[in-house]
Amino acid sequence: MQVFNAYFKVIKKNLPQIFIYLGIFLLLSILLSNLNQSTSTTTFTQSKIKMALFNDDTLAYQGDSDIVKGLKAYLAKNAKLVVIEDQVEKIQDALFFRNVEYIARIPAGFTSRFLKAEMNLQIEKSAVPGSTSAIYVDLLINKYINTAYTYLRVLPNISPKDLSRQVQADLLTTTDVALRSFDTYTGNTQSAVYYYNYLAYSLFAILILGISAFMIVFRNIDIKRRNLCSPVTMKSMNFQILLGNIVFALATYLILIGFSFVLYGKDMMNWNGALFCVNAFVFTLAAMSISFLISNLATESSISAVTNVVTLGTCFLSGVFVPQQFLGDTVLTVASFTPTFWFVKANNTIGSMVNFSQENVSQVGGYMAVQVGFAIAVLIVTYFIIKKSRRTKS
Repeated sequence: MQVFNAYFKVIKKNLPQIFIYLGIFLLLSILLSNLNQSTSTTTFTQSKIKMALFNDDTLAYQGDSDIVKGLKAYLAKNAKLVVIEDQVEKIQDALFFRNVEYIARIPAGFTSRFLKAEMNLQIEKSAVPGSTSAIYVDLLINKYINTAYTYLRVLPNISPKDLSRQVQADLLTTTDVALRSFDTYTGNTQSAVYYYNYLAYSLFAILILGISAFMIVFRNIDIKRRNLCSPVTMKSMNFQILLGNIVFALATYLILIGFSFVLYGKDMMNWNGALFCVNAFVFTLAAMSISFLISNLATESSISAVTNVVTLGTCFLSGVFVPQQFLGDTVLTVASFTPTFWFVKANNTIGSMVNFSQENVSQVGGYMAVQVGFAIAVLIVTYFIIKKSRRTKS
C-alpha cells in the first residue's frame, strides 16, 4: 500500500490550506445558527390599523344614522379609529406621518341609497400608497355592506336600527379553529438548512485541494517513470489511488457531518437530519468525481485559482450564498447544470418537510439521483480524458 500511504503524506502537507476552508465554513455556520434562531409562536393577536372616518351624511339624521353608527361600531372593533381635523392639509399630514393609514369618507345620501341596496354604492377613501392594510379595511367595509344587503333582499321592510343590530350580531360570530399536525417535527431545521447549503462550498473546496494535490504530484513525469519501474502494477496503483480518494472524501464528509450534530444536536436527531446526511453523502460523490476531473486537468500553479472559481462560481449560481428564490430564471437554468444546484434544492425541500410521505421523499430522491447522474457522467468524461492523455504521451 505504498501509493495509499504516499497519498496521505501529500494530504498532510496541504492541511493548512484545508483547515482554512474548514475554519471559514465553521465560522459561517456558527454565525448563521445564531442569526437564524427561530421562535415558535403559539398565540395570535390581531393588529388594528389606525384609520379615520368622516361622515357627510348627517343633515337628514341630525348626526349619524343607525346604519353609519353600526358601521362605525364594527370598524372600531377591528381597527383603531383616530380623530383628525377635516382639512386637506391635516389629512395629508396624517397620512404622510403615518398617524393614520386609511381615511374613509361617507358621502351625503349614503344611508338612503344604502337602504335601497344600490349596487354601485361606494365610500370615498384615501390610503397610504401600496399599503396592504388598505385592502384589509376595504374587506371589512365590503363585508359589512354585503351582509346588510343580504338582509335587505330577504327582509325589505326591516328597520335601519334592527338591520344594524342584526348585521353586527352576525359579524361578531366567530369559529374556534384547532390545528393538528401528524408526523411532524416542530424543531428548528432552518439553521441546519443554512449549514448544509454552506457545506457545499467547504466540502467542494477541500476535496478539490486534497485530490488535486496528490494527483498533480503523481502526474509528475519523473515520478511516473519511477513508478513504472516499480514492482507495483498499474492496476494496483489505480486501486490505491481510488481507495485514497474514497477514504479522504469519506473522512471529510464525516468531519463536516459531525460538526452539524455538535452545533444543532436534537435538531439533527430526526428524519430531516437523516435526509440531510444522505443528501450530503450523495453530493460528496459528485464533488469527488469533479475533483478527480479537475486534478487531471489543472497544474500546480493554477489549482488554487481553479478551486476558487469552481467552488465560488457554483455556490453563487446555485443558491448557496444567495437563496434560489432570489435568483433569476436564466441563472437558475445555468445552475441546473451543476450538482450544487440540486444539492441546495434538496436541502431546501428537506428543511420544509413535515410529512415524510412517499411522494415527498421521492421528490428529494429525484434530486439526489440527478447528483449521482452528474458523478457518473463526470467519471466517464475523466476516463476518456485520461485514456486520450496516455495515448498522446505514448
